[in-house]
Amino acid sequence: MTNKLRTPAVAAALALAATGLLPAAGTAQATPREPHRTRDCAGLTVSEGWYGDNKARLERLMADHCRQKGDKPVAVFDWDNTVIKNDVGDATFYWLLRNDRIRPPRHGDWTTTSRYLTPEAAAALGEACPADARTLPTSTDTGCADELLSVYGSGTTTAGKKAFDGYDHRRIEPQYAWLAQLLHGWTSRQVRSFAAAARAENLAAPQGATQQVGTAKVTGWVRYYTQQRDLIRALKASGFDVWIVSASPEPVVDVWAQGVDIAPDHAVGIRNTTEHGRLTSHLKGCGSVRDGEDRMITYIDGKRCWINQEIFGVRGPAAERVQPAARRQVLAAGDSDTDISFLRDATGLRLVLNRNKNELMCRAYDNGDGRWLVNPMFIEPKKAKTSAYPCATTGYTAPDGTAEPVRRTDGSVVPDQQDSVY
Repeated sequence: MTNKLRTPAVAAALALAATGLLPAAGTAQATPREPHRTRDCAGLTVSEGWYGDNKARLERLMADHCRQKGDKPVAVFDWDNTVIKNDVGDATFYWLLRNDRIRPPRHGDWTTTSRYLTPEAAAALGEACPADARTLPTSTDTGCADELLSVYGSGTTTAGKKAFDGYDHRRIEPQYAWLAQLLHGWTSRQVRSFAAAARAENLAAPQGATQQVGTAKVTGWVRYYTQQRDLIRALKASGFDVWIVSASPEPVVDVWAQGVDIAPDHAVGIRNTTEHGRLTSHLKGCGSVRDGEDRMITYIDGKRCWINQEIFGVRGPAAERVQPAARRQVLAAGDSDTDISFLRDATGLRLVLNRNKNELMCRAYDNGDGRWLVNPMFIEPKKAKTSAYPCATTGYTAPDGTAEPVRRTDGSVVPDQQDSVY
């Protein structure tokens, strides 16, 4: 098994960037203390919030793999709304807008920021935002801020026109990718400093806080899940190799992941290509997708590819395929349809936080092999979904965006599922 490595210089820079990241006194969330280690190494110190026998089954998994000989067992966590409540990509984007940190595209051509941006969206952004500014004045120019916020947040212009088109819905979400692409012109170190500032604000803000961006009120707080911090600690104590794989920009994930003791060399996010040491609007590729083609990010099938490539050392088109059991993660944790492929690949347990996402919940509740664990969100859990998940009709999104039935590996259709864990 091979693991992703970064240069000592990068690791040192990240260590400096992390200085002072903790929120002010009274707002910090304590990391659970290391418990007395039992003979089987497993042990979760936090019991509150775990549904049914989920905690016991996770502890059993850790005991079964504790200090096994050979390669370490791998655990992979999604980040946003899996390890934390709310979204660090959103938090960073809002900070960028409030602090005038987005650069206009070259020659005012917004199509250079995403190959999937529609002409209508490019025109709307061109009309709303000045082309001659060094950075866009989004802290005061509400028209520009609102247009950027709409394209990023809803995938439409403020006039309701579709903002992105022509992409593979199982490999990339252009809205997520666009945040990374809008970081063009900055260095990774600068982006980490932006993320650190947004992190400090969002951890210090009271739960439920909002903030003003343009003319909109948006979410203004983030919290680490104490239960997931505890689980990650216990997994590491039991000999697991723990990774974060997120569809937020990698420099942003690097900063936040240190809050659960995950080093940057074990955090994978959307990666930009660089030019003269600065980020470009193009993205690194995976598998059969070359750098700069911008066709695959850490999203659904793309997460499988990046996990296979960066954690297990699989190169080329093979990284896009399901690997033999010995080259797959034992535990996976996620909260959304964006996580479905790498969750299905897990050979031991698949922990799902219930956010009422159709395909994910269809597969989790179908639970054909008994390895799916469904848990309510640890903060502000959703209420039960009143109608059944439309598994048999529209629960699956095809590569072209068409809604289809959710199918098992053998091709049979998953029947509609009722929400039972909330």
